[in-house]
Amino acid sequence: MFSPTWRKRAGTLFDCEKRSADSARGMVVTNHPLGSAAALEMLAAGGNAVDGAVAAQFALTVVEPMMVGLIGGTTCNIRLADGGECIIDGMSSVPLAGHPTMFKPIPGTLEFVVERRENQLGPKAVATPGSLLAWTHALRVYGTMSLADVMQPAIRHATRGFIVTPYLSECIGGAAADLLLDPLAGARLVPNGTPLKPGERLIQADYGEALTLIAKQGESALHGGSLGDQLVECMEHSGGFLSRKDLTSYRVVERQPIRASYRGWEVVGPPPPAASGVHIAQMLNILEGFDLAKLGFGTVEALHLLAEVMKIAFADRGEASGDPDFVQVPVERIVSKAYAEQRRKDIDMKQAKHWTGTLLKEGADTTHLTVADSKGNIVTTTQTINSTFGARFIVPGLGMFPNDYMSNFDPRPGSALSIQPGKRVTTSMSPVMALKDGRVRYALGLPGGSKIFPSALQALINLIDHRMSLQEAFEAPRIWTNGDALELEPGIPEHVRQGLASRGHRLALMTAVAGGTNGIAFNDDGSMTGAACWRADGTPAGLSGGLARAGVRFLLSL
Repeated sequence: MFSPTWRKRAGTLFDCEKRSADSARGMVVTNHPLGSAAALEMLAAGGNAVDGAVAAQFALTVVEPMMVGLIGGTTCNIRLADGGECIIDGMSSVPLAGHPTMFKPIPGTLEFVVERRENQLGPKAVATPGSLLAWTHALRVYGTMSLADVMQPAIRHATRGFIVTPYLSECIGGAAADLLLDPLAGARLVPNGTPLKPGERLIQADYGEALTLIAKQGESALHGGSLGDQLVECMEHSGGFLSRKDLTSYRVVERQPIRASYRGWEVVGPPPPAASGVHIAQMLNILEGFDLAKLGFGTVEALHLLAEVMKIAFADRGEASGDPDFVQVPVERIVSKAYAEQRRKDIDMKQAKHWTGTLLKEGADTTHLTVADSKGNIVTTTQTINSTFGARFIVPGLGMFPNDYMSNFDPRPGSALSIQPGKRVTTSMSPVMALKDGRVRYALGLPGGSKIFPSALQALINLIDHRMSLQEAFEAPRIWTNGDALELEPGIPEHVRQGLASRGHRLALMTAVAGGTNGIAFNDDGSMTGAACWRADGTPAGLSGGLARAGVRFLLSL
């Protein structure tokens, strides 16, 4: 065990529980060691960052079944060695049979709660998936290896099994009551009514067979082939809306990123239908008018300011987020410096305010990974089945947990987020990169539902304004609010909490705000540093060393 690194910044102490990793030839950071190992295996075999990222994504569907799956959604931010860049949108969409009144909302609820939880639990909650198509698209267009090759680690871990971590065990325990409603999920994860314990082995032979078929047939196995037929059959027999046409007509979209300028830096993130890039840009624009370094990290003044800026972003998000194919999203206005100045003038640094807007419900259970190779290719990508274990049942014959993305749509007609056939879900996923002088210096992201983009923002200002190391920036205590309670992690000291309460904030102490951040820093000497925080099983893994010196074999034989 290593000694914790303690840092004191403006009276706030926090403990860096993990160590970063350094490398010269490639870096991988995912939220599970076997996910990182899968990507590193591809880099060591000569693959590029995209090959590694796709291998990790498949592996994570096995070892993080509560977070990610092929029947889910993905937002991927790619930067190529030649400077090319794109956002791959593989987010889930409303099935073609969906309609604005398909669920019955419960009157008087603030969130998108419906009768019998049909938009959260069971087949009716399942939206059209895009993850598998997004991954195979990225591999085909930007990768160098075959689908069969990058899927091998995932197939191994599914068929041979892997050791359950305490984190996975806790997730199973939290969802156990719902998982037991499904015979397959209950038998696999809650055998004899007891959640799998840390150290036990989880084998998913049926899922291994499905992965093997995809490795042979490609994405068509699910989107038009026999696996898709089994998924559709399950939907038809249990009242779900997903159809064969949904699976075969879905299209991955490549989009241009949102760009924000901040104190000489450029931050690049996803555009709509993702809300993250727009509102990270908006919050950075507002904060640029304040001297955050002078305010200090973790002070009452700094956290009060962050809370007010978050509330502004959520107020605007509630009114102006959505799929641009269905609603008009005023991107240019939201990300403009002039609008930021207008909003900035309304902030009272001595008193918390109420900002108008509505809260978008979004699942908090996602996973993220970041991969970079020695050639300059970088991938930072977030993928999810929305809530923990998605719709909380296993599709017979596939061994997969489908998403519950229908819970992210407004079950009431007439709003920007109301249900319409083919409409893509709005997401907070924030795979972002920060550039200085045209060069990527940081690539990062995290899971956490609607808490993702405010947490990504805090990581960015920790790096840029407070000049923390990557490890410190990710592990530093966080806050979050959408206009209701101000959530604080335990690392925020009592005197700071009291100061925030005195300014009118209603406080809620949380064990963690959002999920495990991971990412890569690109150093001046050409090396890379990878880091992951304590909020998940995140593991950085670097490819360093190199090939033997020329002629060494001859010298050794003399």
